[in-house]
Amino acid sequence: MAGCSGHSKNLKFGAADIGGVYYSFASTFTQLADKEIDGYTFETKTTAGSVANLRLISDGYIDLAIVQADLLSDAYNATGTFADKKYQKGYKAVASLYTECCQIVVRKDSGITGIDDLINKTVSVGASESGSEKNAEQILKMSGITDELINKVNMDYTEAAEKLKAGEIDAFFCTAGTRTEVIGQLSKECDICLISLDDKCIDKMLSAYSLCEKYTIPAGTYNGQDSDVTTIGVKAVLIAKQSLSDDVIKNVTKTIYEHADDFKYATSLDISFDINTAADGVDIPFHSGAAAYYTERGINVLTE
Repeated sequence: MAGCSGHSKNLKFGAADIGGVYYSFASTFTQLADKEIDGYTFETKTTAGSVANLRLISDGYIDLAIVQADLLSDAYNATGTFADKKYQKGYKAVASLYTECCQIVVRKDSGITGIDDLINKTVSVGASESGSEKNAEQILKMSGITDELINKVNMDYTEAAEKLKAGEIDAFFCTAGTRTEVIGQLSKECDICLISLDDKCIDKMLSAYSLCEKYTIPAGTYNGQDSDVTTIGVKAVLIAKQSLSDDVIKNVTKTIYEHADDFKYATSLDISFDINTAADGVDIPFHSGAAAYYTERGINVLTE
């Protein structure tokens, strides 16, 4: 009907900060979807990140969003920091996209080599309502570092990189897919290091958060990074409003898998979407439109 009327329905895709991988992915998707899906136009919306996206899609302000699997699980099931049930309505999963990891960035001349060295330092934990903020809080808690022991500030990726370069903060957390553009650019302008999490912290994270995984950022990912960095990772998941038609979400899913190379070329991610891993790291029901696409290709996912 939208095509017959001569008007297209606009769908808003909640990304995150400019300079992050969510934004690059969402921008690429909206350009592709505008060409591939008749009767709809797609718009990338900057947001604070995963928590904001869950709030915005629950309240009906956006139609599609990328969120971290661990936060998605807590929000949908009203557990952990989302026990108030404000973030659990009106959306379903579409696809598990790629693994993102928690990156802790410092200047090379800072003397910071481990998580304990952040004590008495000024640290950006990410934008308010971001996945970075939640992961930073989890990691600091597991490391025994309370709010009183650091000067914690909220900055988006771009601001945090600028402040670190200027020496106005000592470190920043960034949970995103590697290679993250804003960190890559910073590494060309300033000598930086990424610090590893120790085994004790990683073991606690894996025990407390079932959707987390141990993750290695390979040496050479960023300029001047001459050794592997060990941290935690979690899947990035595309979600959609449950009220969107099966047809449009089937086409959204199709666009992702049939244009995997376009996402690889347009973003900093080294990804190749595999339909067999579409449900990896996802423990909430899938949209029936996405399920229809998977069923045609011999993949079964839960819808209830």
